[in-house]
Amino acid sequence: MTETTDIALADMDLLLDETRASVARVCVGLGSLTDLQAREPSGLPGWSRGHVITHLARSADVYRWLLTLARTGTESGPRADAAALDRALREGAERSAGELVADLRASLDRLLDETQAVPAECWFILVTALAGWRHPAWFTLQRCRRELETHHVDLDLGYTTADWPSGYVTWALDDTIATLTARDFPVARVHATDLDRAWTLAPSGATVTGPGHAILAWLAGRGPDTRLRSDAPLPTPPRWPLPPTPGWA
Repeated sequence: MTETTDIALADMDLLLDETRASVARVCVGLGSLTDLQAREPSGLPGWSRGHVITHLARSADVYRWLLTLARTGTESGPRADAAALDRALREGAERSAGELVADLRASLDRLLDETQAVPAECWFILVTALAGWRHPAWFTLQRCRRELETHHVDLDLGYTTADWPSGYVTWALDDTIATLTARDFPVARVHATDLDRAWTLAPSGATVTGPGHAILAWLAGRGPDTRLRSDAPLPTPPRWPLPPTPGWA
């Protein structure tokens, strides 16, 4: 096993707890959603809040499908492809607020139930994302956590990037910056002042400084934040999230 996998084994209980916490925050945030709010625009261009909620529910179904495959070695029914997910998004976004929230909660509950059924050794089995890249089953939880935290902000219901837990921000910056470094992203250094963390990406380019959550929001395409400081124009990050680069496959 790689060092990354060994660390994941030691931290699985924490990762499971953090995933549950992200689930709980989203569900609480949607507790008083009205039909009008569900149809209003989200922070994502062209998407209502209903689109975001539907997307989260179907993504949770995909993550559960991957974990079931890792646990059993058998596909639990056909896997939804990009066309099926797009169709589900379009057809599901116009539902009532109650239907949207109930669907999301049920999907997330089924996902959490599946996490409890996965034996320790199965967390290291490689599964394949819809985009084709492979990762250990445990990384499915990181993908889910990132999706929940990012789209919780996109719902524009009062949860902002400043509300992201520092542990999540640190992990997501580590993961994202490692990928950007491998892609020759034109930034020399990133310094998260509130986390007392800095990353070197390249020998030349901009130096970006600011709160960790603001840096992550910019790299995730949810910025740039006015609190960011740079000694050169900020480049446009590639579409996010990016596949990781630890060489699992």
